[in-house]
Amino acid sequence: MLLFTGRAHPALAGHIAAELGTGIVPTQARDFANGEIYVRHEASVRGADCFVVQSHTDPINTWIMEQLIMVDALKRASARSITVVAPFYGYSRQDKKHRGREPISARLVADLMGAAGADRIITIDLHTDQIVGFFDGPVDHLFAMPILADHIAGLEPRDRLTVVSPDAGRVRVADRWCDRLGVPLAIVHKKRDKDVAHQVSVHEVVGDVAGRVCVLVDDMIDTAGTICAAAEALYEAGADDVIVAATHGILSGPAVDRLKNSRVSRFVFTDTLPSAADTGLDKVEVLSIAPLIAQAVREIFENGSVTSLLDDL
Repeated sequence: MLLFTGRAHPALAGHIAAELGTGIVPTQARDFANGEIYVRHEASVRGADCFVVQSHTDPINTWIMEQLIMVDALKRASARSITVVAPFYGYSRQDKKHRGREPISARLVADLMGAAGADRIITIDLHTDQIVGFFDGPVDHLFAMPILADHIAGLEPRDRLTVVSPDAGRVRVADRWCDRLGVPLAIVHKKRDKDVAHQVSVHEVVGDVAGRVCVLVDDMIDTAGTICAAAEALYEAGADDVIVAATHGILSGPAVDRLKNSRVSRFVFTDTLPSAADTGLDKVEVLSIAPLIAQAVREIFENGSVTSLLDDL
């Protein structure tokens, strides 16, 4: 087994390697003056099972391209198998056509990974489950919910908690949280302006949240407009406190200022992306996803069962 990392989030790869009790194969990676990427792996990979770790963080197109080049280099060096480890899978929100003449970019990324030579993909909390079917090989779709939910359960008594979905599309995910924690569910009903990016109008809270500690759950937080507006709606509905839990802290543009100025008492992310740890905010907590990824890598390498990792859901 050989573990490789790109330059997007090497700290996470280091934690995964530590969990596996192995090292990271040295790789040369640099940019030419015109922005083209050069990669060369500095160890023989012939006959090896290779795992290439790269989170698709900012600048997202650069890091996706670097991972593709790394995979291509491994394929041309006669690696036995190549597994792409993408803790955050880029373009996952573009999983279907909402309007005419739009791309399905999540499918395109999967096609590019396959064309580069990837045999398998490991990823965490895809925006929609259907993306699993976009790749022509195995996709191990892991979930951070047990890690996040168990952490939240240690912060507040469960009889005070209510899990809240920030929109109708996240209800099934929120329902899994409810089953795990044994707490009630509420929903923030919202409407998004299809012609204006990140423009959200929050209408009402469905469910009784008065006097409760509300746990807003989502797969990702980008500009934080939706989640902060949902939190305000919960406070207006009488919530005592709001905690936000999300797997991927993208935190683009005004997100950090919105988190800082929000009435939300605590934001809990995993370290699938480096941005959450870089906020410098006391109210932001970052949990390690490395043990989960390392366990999946070990099961694949040893021909075990990755499905066993989903038994806890």
